[in-house]
Amino acid sequence: MGLHQRPPLLLTQGDPAGIGPELSLRAWLERDAESLPAFGIVGDPGHLGHVAKSHGWDVPIAAVEPHQIQSAFSGSLPVIPLSAPVSAEAGKPDRANAPSVIESIETAVRFVRAGTAAAVVTNPIAKHVLYQAGFRHPGHTEFLAALASEGDPEAYHPVMMLWSAELAVVPVTVHIPLADVPSALTTDLIVLTGRIVARELRQRFGIENPRLALAGLNPHAGESGAMGTEDETVIVPAIDILRADGIDVTGPLPADTMFHARARSRYDAALAMYHDQALIPIKTIAFDEAVNVTLGLPFVRTSPDHGTAFDIAGKGIARPDSLMAALKLAARLGSP
Repeated sequence: MGLHQRPPLLLTQGDPAGIGPELSLRAWLERDAESLPAFGIVGDPGHLGHVAKSHGWDVPIAAVEPHQIQSAFSGSLPVIPLSAPVSAEAGKPDRANAPSVIESIETAVRFVRAGTAAAVVTNPIAKHVLYQAGFRHPGHTEFLAALASEGDPEAYHPVMMLWSAELAVVPVTVHIPLADVPSALTTDLIVLTGRIVARELRQRFGIENPRLALAGLNPHAGESGAMGTEDETVIVPAIDILRADGIDVTGPLPADTMFHARARSRYDAALAMYHDQALIPIKTIAFDEAVNVTLGLPFVRTSPDHGTAFDIAGKGIARPDSLMAALKLAARLGSP
């Protein structure tokens, strides 16, 4: 790597039976047209070569070390080889590939923490496949937090942000049943999430005075207690604490009126109280371009905002827009 050359991005393999491999290949093919930053895949050169050949794509594969990614990228797709074998058929997830999926993530995190990579971009995984192989973490994000913490599970609180040029939104509670949201939603959790979002918007996104908008939990933000008390007893105290921290916060706002264009112009990020309250608006506004960004970790991690899509894997019809947006955002956030 040259004296003034930035470290490259590392793209994880994801589930090799999903759309990750073909999206990675298509992103490399569109590298010049999309002005993509240099990236290397932590994966299996043979498998990626097989996928490229099956689609008739001219993608030379180069097995490299991280420091060789930049020089190889213009003429070939750089791949950091795995030790775990990969043998995957598109659309048919197999627990036998779980070790390679896990190794890819671990390797990418190790290199980014060592400073030889600027950021990690993760291809989609299938958690149920990993669970069958004994994976003990609730999901992708929690595994990254565990790798970052090096044994201290309380060291980092990862926060999921869905980002696009039109909207950035954060679910305060994430992958839990809707029936469990009221009990899981606490003033402390909202405050912790709001502080992390405000800090990362300043430090990573360069927004000097971030503006946060907090959605209410209940219809009409509770309508003064007529439709539930959580807005007044849980969310309002959190807003008071965040404002005392000097953070620009509005809310609780009725969720049904805070995502149109005029409303979005008044804040930099919206904090939603549960998963669908956050994901429905951004997937409506920016379905193909939205990026999943993990805040609160000691390194930059982005991911396309979609899953493995086993139903269309291998057909060559999956769009790489979100992956390319994730690569561009990772390069921006990972800049020194």
